[in-house]
Amino acid sequence: MKSLLAIAILGAAIAAAPAAAADTYPSRVIKIVNPYVTGGTNAFFADLVAKSLSEQLGVSVIVTPQPGAGGNIGSANVARADPDGYTLLAGTSGSNAVNPALYKNMPYDARRDLRLIATLSSVDNILVVRSDSPYKSVHDIIAEATSSPAKVTYASSGIGSVLHLCGATMASITGTTMTHLPYKGTAPALIDLMGGRVSFMFANAPSVVGQVKAGQLRALAVTGSQRSSVFPNVPTMQEAGVPGFDLTSWFGVFAPARTPEPIVAKLNLSIRKFLEEPTTKERFASQSATPLIMDQAAAEAFFLKELDSWAQVVKISGAQVD
Repeated sequence: MKSLLAIAILGAAIAAAPAAAADTYPSRVIKIVNPYVTGGTNAFFADLVAKSLSEQLGVSVIVTPQPGAGGNIGSANVARADPDGYTLLAGTSGSNAVNPALYKNMPYDARRDLRLIATLSSVDNILVVRSDSPYKSVHDIIAEATSSPAKVTYASSGIGSVLHLCGATMASITGTTMTHLPYKGTAPALIDLMGGRVSFMFANAPSVVGQVKAGQLRALAVTGSQRSSVFPNVPTMQEAGVPGFDLTSWFGVFAPARTPEPIVAKLNLSIRKFLEEPTTKERFASQSATPLIMDQAAAEAFFLKELDSWAQVVKISGAQVD
């Protein structure tokens, strides 16, 4: 009888543990891993959400860059971390929805080892060229790629990135050949684009809004199904003559899969509060970004759907990484 009572007490204690953890969470520094180099669009969102979480939760929240392998290194490190809410991931459509279909040998299981606890933003990607480029439209690029394919090159932030897939998908849909030049991040790619060493590139809007407005770059098209509020005169890729093209990027916060539900719920609520603030919406809008506000269940369903959707994009593009 005593043993049965002991078992019952132990079971009740175990059941109460997650709730107790949430009551005391957080009690120390929270680390958000950025799986890309510092200075890109992902760092922009990670820094903003870290600042807000720190203010709301009353502890330091730091962003730590762990770049490499298209985001796989940082993502895998978080997937293997203790599921206690103190190690999170600033993930993206590229690092976490594209890579599982793109890489033959993933260091973790995207569906099993991580969970999307909150979405942050949907972002337009923009096809840009130098301001003095001979390409005045997407049609000009397609025409050049048709007649002289060796002349047309496009940069991206890395092999298998969403920005790489934008170029590969454009080539696939238009039946043209264009040479992909991968870089270690958007910043070095932009340097070579503005230096005239690359024909064009797709970039996350926040990375190039300033240069386009300053006249250093010319925007030829946005990759979503609707025009950008920041650049209303720039056509969509579909309007520019590439039918069926609709590829936007998204950003979110992940945690190890076994993170207790009460902690996940607390983080999701805090991030949604951040996204609903007028100043956040204004900051995002200025960068052609739209807040993605979802509860935790909706975020997880969204992620599973995105895994399937991007697998189809990867298949159409023909891209593959060993």
